[in-house]
Amino acid sequence: MARLAKKLTPKISNSKHLFQRLQSAIQRSGLIREGDRVGVAVSGGADSVALLLLLIAAKKKLGITLSVLHFNHKLRGAAADADEKFVTALARKNKLPFYSATAAVESIAKNEKANLEAAARRLRYAFFSECASEHHLDKIAVAHAADDQAETVLAHILRGSGLAGLGGIHPQVDKIVRPLLTVSRADLRLCLKAHKQVWREDATNRDTTKMRARIRKKLIPLLKKEFQPRIVEHLASLSNHARQDDRLLHHFAEERLRSSVEIIPGGALIRIADLLPSKLHNFQQNTRAQIEEQSLEHAASMGLSGRLVRLIVNRVKSAHVKAANANSRAGEFTALHVRQVLELASHGKTGSSLPLPGDIEVRRHRDTLVFCAKEGAALSPREYQYKIDSLADVYSIRVPELGCVFRFTVIDWHPQRGETRLSGEVLDGARLNFPLTLRSWRHGDRFCVTGHTKPEKLKRLFNEKGIDRWQRAGWPVVVSAKSGDDLAWSRIFGASAKFAVHEGTKTGIVIVEEKLL
Repeated sequence: MARLAKKLTPKISNSKHLFQRLQSAIQRSGLIREGDRVGVAVSGGADSVALLLLLIAAKKKLGITLSVLHFNHKLRGAAADADEKFVTALARKNKLPFYSATAAVESIAKNEKANLEAAARRLRYAFFSECASEHHLDKIAVAHAADDQAETVLAHILRGSGLAGLGGIHPQVDKIVRPLLTVSRADLRLCLKAHKQVWREDATNRDTTKMRARIRKKLIPLLKKEFQPRIVEHLASLSNHARQDDRLLHHFAEERLRSSVEIIPGGALIRIADLLPSKLHNFQQNTRAQIEEQSLEHAASMGLSGRLVRLIVNRVKSAHVKAANANSRAGEFTALHVRQVLELASHGKTGSSLPLPGDIEVRRHRDTLVFCAKEGAALSPREYQYKIDSLADVYSIRVPELGCVFRFTVIDWHPQRGETRLSGEVLDGARLNFPLTLRSWRHGDRFCVTGHTKPEKLKRLFNEKGIDRWQRAGWPVVVSAKSGDDLAWSRIFGASAKFAVHEGTKTGIVIVEEKLL
């Protein structure tokens, strides 16, 4: 049961200096700027009350406006209701707008078969997001302190974490800001006591059956006493360095994602040569021990490959959840899953697959990995069709279904100028009938390859080129009016012989496909 902390007036000769130092820490964070409308998330606990007190004192200097947000999880009965009344009174005392919400978190978590703490966090932050939208708030200030950061980093280390986990709590995620991450919990309590400000205590924070409480009550005090008195500060510094390195590696992985990954309807695919380091790809028969003994450069490349796998899975998972209009609660994608995907890439056989959390699977097809929703969702392409009534000099069509833009450029055609090398890629404007149609391919489509006189089924050409069924999903083609199933243009194959430029061509049309940024 929560209890009200006693009013204590410590003998602090430098309390004013402490208060100013904490205010400076908020300003130095740069998370709250002049003119911001800030909603302060206040649970009633010491840290959040201190954050509110500091922001109230600094609001004129910072040039900000404040409001108070409180979410009642209904997890502690009368104590939770008492917390809400306390925060309500605090907001009223300081003449601040107060916004609150209540949810039966335990019942919701049970119905969703979700972790209680995860459900509470999701509902709480959903409330913050709603407040930001409804009340036009620029920032939501949350009172995580340096001790929370240290506890989070230690919890991640004990669980088994990579660089991202060592980054701990991020100072800013969208509109959520945490300006107290460099401030200790002890300093915040000293600040409150110096100003004779009471707060609420949550008895569940002392429940050492939970790992987080054991870290707070047992592990950190032990580390402070026996190993390093400044352990909280050092762990906060570690998390900061880890986030910086993580951002850099994420940038490199994003660059490789843009250049190497092909988005297909329902999924994504990447060539194994683009995913794995060249040394491993060239020696796929190496034993596990031999792979582990390779150079540091190779290890770094494997780390980037792992990040690329995570990015691909997150993209496919997000697209699947959005398309299915559902919540994703199917488990966490872990380092073990990353290793399994890389193992599939390096040693798997064509046709082998691996199930992944979030109703996603990855399949190996020849020299390619295909990431898609389970049960063949990637094989059910989103059909699209775009009409082109006429063409000016340059005409662009965005095709979000493929994540591409197609640019049609009208050019003067002068073969004598050495442009015959483009003849298999350029359409003869006079041979086309408008409107043109840019669409996904269909069974029955036919294409006349350069040098041939009769069209062939596009499906047969796919097989001859080794274009697998995942790559065919949503394959773009261009059809001229009155041409039936005979295509004028197709990805990879270029212009059909029936519509390509020839000696008498005066106007050509070039089609270029580019990825959307």
